[in-house]
Amino acid sequence: MSTVLTVKAYAKINLALDVIAKRPDGYHEVAMVMQTIDLADSVRFKKQDGDITVTANILALACDDSNLAYRAAALLKGIYGVEQGVHITLEKNIPMAAGLAGGSADAAAVLVGLNCLWELGLSLDKLCDLGAALGSDVPFCLRGGTMLAEGRGEKLTALPLLPECFVVLAKPAVNVSTAWVYSNFRAGAAVDRPDIAAMITCLEDSSLTGVADRLCNALESVTIPEHPDIGKIKKYMCDYGAIGSLMSGSGPTVFGLTQQADEAEFIASKLRALTDAEIIIAKTVSKVGDNVGTEIVAD
Repeated sequence: MSTVLTVKAYAKINLALDVIAKRPDGYHEVAMVMQTIDLADSVRFKKQDGDITVTANILALACDDSNLAYRAAALLKGIYGVEQGVHITLEKNIPMAAGLAGGSADAAAVLVGLNCLWELGLSLDKLCDLGAALGSDVPFCLRGGTMLAEGRGEKLTALPLLPECFVVLAKPAVNVSTAWVYSNFRAGAAVDRPDIAAMITCLEDSSLTGVADRLCNALESVTIPEHPDIGKIKKYMCDYGAIGSLMSGSGPTVFGLTQQADEAEFIASKLRALTDAEIIIAKTVSKVGDNVGTEIVAD
């Protein structure tokens, strides 16, 4: 077995997000339709003597035991009594604190990579169980594709694949706390709620426009009033040709869907001129690696 391994960790967007209720454990019961996109971090592993160390190409990213990638490695090492250490290098391409599951994707990549590097022989189901202990989005980042996520996000059901399309991402220069957004969510008549059953029907019909027409995120009712630029970006997306636009997760990133690459490029150019947001063009991904949400690309 090689002493070096590299795994790609793919981001996600939420096509629909509903908040059902507050749970006794402090989490919220949610229902979401989640989609993998080809924006990805690169996570490199190198065996070493001793313990776990993590470095990253972004100085602002903590690489201690608060980092999900570190915690994923520590979880495997502790549970399975692994004596070997590892150095993990994170090459971040997914914006941080963006609603795109960058930290969860890295944790998923660590579970997959170290399962291989340390020859643990764990099934994907077992990795998902372990991932759920690290974060609600980690199981989806392990499985990837198009999924219905329920519970606190860890209960997954595979859905018909979203037709391939382009995704324009715009992350405004604001910081949004996921915990704050959920704690300030109040259900009510003024809150738009997604029709997830109708969206699933559109997926069954392979109707990209049907899905785009039904994009809905209940958390926008909290985040957009606090950060109006998010609403402005959504409007710009649709004004300049997106077939649908939505805030992903708790924000602040907004995405717009297009059927053609030139349409995505046009929207991106307008957003760069009109906003100070970080703009990225990605594509949806139906299958990653061996039918999971991470991909071993080198060893």
